[in-house]
Amino acid sequence: MTNWLNGREEDKLSGRLEGRSVVVTGVASGLGREIAREMAREGAHVLGCDVNDEGGAATMEEVGHYRHTDVSREREVEELIAEAVTRFGRLDVMVNNAAIQIEEELVATTEAQLDRILGVNLKGVFFGCKHAVLKMRPVGGGAIVNIASILGLVGDGVLAAYCAAKGGVLGVTRATAVRYGPEGIRCNAVCPGDIDTPLVEAYFATGEDPAALRAEVEREYPLRRIAQPREIARAVVFLASEDASFMTGQPLVVDGGLLADCY
Repeated sequence: MTNWLNGREEDKLSGRLEGRSVVVTGVASGLGREIAREMAREGAHVLGCDVNDEGGAATMEEVGHYRHTDVSREREVEELIAEAVTRFGRLDVMVNNAAIQIEEELVATTEAQLDRILGVNLKGVFFGCKHAVLKMRPVGGGAIVNIASILGLVGDGVLAAYCAAKGGVLGVTRATAVRYGPEGIRCNAVCPGDIDTPLVEAYFATGEDPAALRAEVEREYPLRRIAQPREIARAVVFLASEDASFMTGQPLVVDGGLLADCY
């Protein structure tokens, strides 16, 4: 951890989450990896999980601790959060990030595909919220940040199951915020657009000309580019910190202006 954090000036700790206990799911690559790094930069004690043990362990070797966890299995999520409490004494922040994507329109989506998407992308968030709440209540509160998507707010015809799951994430976010706000627990969601991650790169690779497909997607954004993972991770840090102390139950859209453009 020391070598990685003592690099560039912007990599050094600033302390917004100094001493906080944080769990991040889906840390093997992309956004989850950057969220774990940003939490560590801000002084947090971080426990990360994934099913990709090689990638997950590589991420957390630099910034914290790693545990194999399939978030679609409640018992594994419960044990993950219990480990954070054992290691750090309490749970202050839960980031439900783990997700998968299957590109398929509604009529072609199989039951197995739907079950898998809902299992990771929706049940995983539900279980993460549930067991985070159970550990946060006795200590007077905490912050939960769920990674939703702009596709929880609008539709994509070839990502039907993904849209269903991300819409559900917003529902879980609101229900958690309303019920447990009186106990000091805040719950918000980040709704990103496209992010420059391996998941999106895999999508570009499906095109006959990946560079042209990427350029076509980027032209749809008013900022004429897709997000870098750290830009989204900073929004997660904001929601986890006291800077967002009066925000709960909200979908924070971080999409480079995409939804603002109706044409």
